[in-house]
Order: sequence, then structure tokens, then C-alpha cells
Amino acid sequence: MFSPKIPAMAMTLRVLARLLSYPDADLRQHLSVMRDALHDERALSSTRLAELDALIASIDRQTDIDAEADYVQLFDSGRRTSLHLFEHVHGDSRERGPAMIDLAQTFEQAGLYLTEGTLPDYLPVVLEYASTQPPREARAFLNEMEEILNVIFHALLKRNSRYASALGALLELAGGKARPVSIPDDEPIDDTWAEPAAFDGCAARGQQRTHTTQPIHIVRPTSTQGVRT
Repeated sequence: MFSPKIPAMAMTLRVLARLLSYPDADLRQHLSVMRDALHDERALSSTRLAELDALIASIDRQTDIDAEADYVQLFDSGRRTSLHLFEHVHGDSRERGPAMIDLAQTFEQAGLYLTEGTLPDYLPVVLEYASTQPPREARAFLNEMEEILNVIFHALLKRNSRYASALGALLELAGGKARPVSIPDDEPIDDTWAEPAAFDGCAARGQQRTHTTQPIHIVRPTSTQGVRT
């Protein structure tokens, strides 16, 4: 039976590993390089590449402090968005320790050794390992994690986070399906806080001049998540 060739994805996996890592100064300095690498390898569909472009642009727009604070709040404040994979499988059970040891040994067999304080089930680390494997083996490895990736993907969508695009990309590389990620950019702060003039009509969007009947629009308040990285 004919088996279709799986495109190279090593560089894409490494870029996704970095994008899902803590957004320190070094990461932010290489955002444009990462974007170019994704487009050069073209392991992802044009739709996913556009989504990742938006994620990279949103990180680049933030200050260092905001980017780092948003990352911690997003990935360290709830179990469903945790990037430590065994959190979704074993939680705090006794099975987590042996699973960690087995995974670390798998990495060592491939010549990869963890730095002090790094847990083997951290998704960026797992993706670094996957990037060292041939495309077919890398896809099969990602496919084994598809259920966990889907949990994180939908949790990020629920939080209206652009980071969902990175998980959508991983699901695509695994051969699975994930719905498109369409998250509008936040309005500039100056526009959000703009106030109409006290007299002679209103300059704010959606309002009319004085002495004109104006409809009242009731809008449900929505909670928006800030971007930090």
C-alpha cells in the first residue's frame, strides 16, 4: 500500500518549542528568525502559518514584563493549560515519577540530556526531542500525545489566547484536525480609552452628534486576557 511522504518538520518543531517556552529576552530577539524558519520549511498549511505570524507579532508588540507575566498567568495558573504533559495524565499520582524517569531515559538514548531543574514532560522539551526524529517517527510520536494536545488547545481557545495557534499547529503535524484560530487584535489603548468631547457632538466611534436621536446598544461584558509575552 502506498504511504505518502511526510514533509520535513524538524525546524518547525524547534520553532514551536521556542514559541511555547518562557518569553525571555533571547526568545524575543529571535522572533523574526523563527517566523522565517516556519515559512522556509512550510511543514504547515498557509492558514496555520498566518496564525503563527499573528502569535509572533503579538509577542513582539508586548513589553518584556507583560509578555513574561502573561505567559506565567496563562500556563501556570490552571491544570488544563499546563504544558507539563503528565499533569494531564497522572496528576499528582505515584505513576508520575516512574513516567518521568522513563521519558528522561528515552531522551538520553537519543543523546539529549536535561538541564538542572527541567522536567522531561515539559512540552517544549518533548518537542525538541521530536525534532531529532525522522518525520514519520516524529508524527507518530506527536500522534500519541494528540488527546493531551487537544485538551490544551481547547483550553487556550476558551481563554481567547493566540497561543492556541501553536497547539493547532502541533495537531496538524500529528495528522489530526483542529479548528482554525481566529482571535482579533486588541484595540490600541488610546482608542479604548478615548472619550468624546464634552460638547459639540461625540468623536468616539459609534456615537452621533448632539441633538440627534441615538440608539442604545447593550453589549455583554467579555473578559479579555492580556498578552504578556
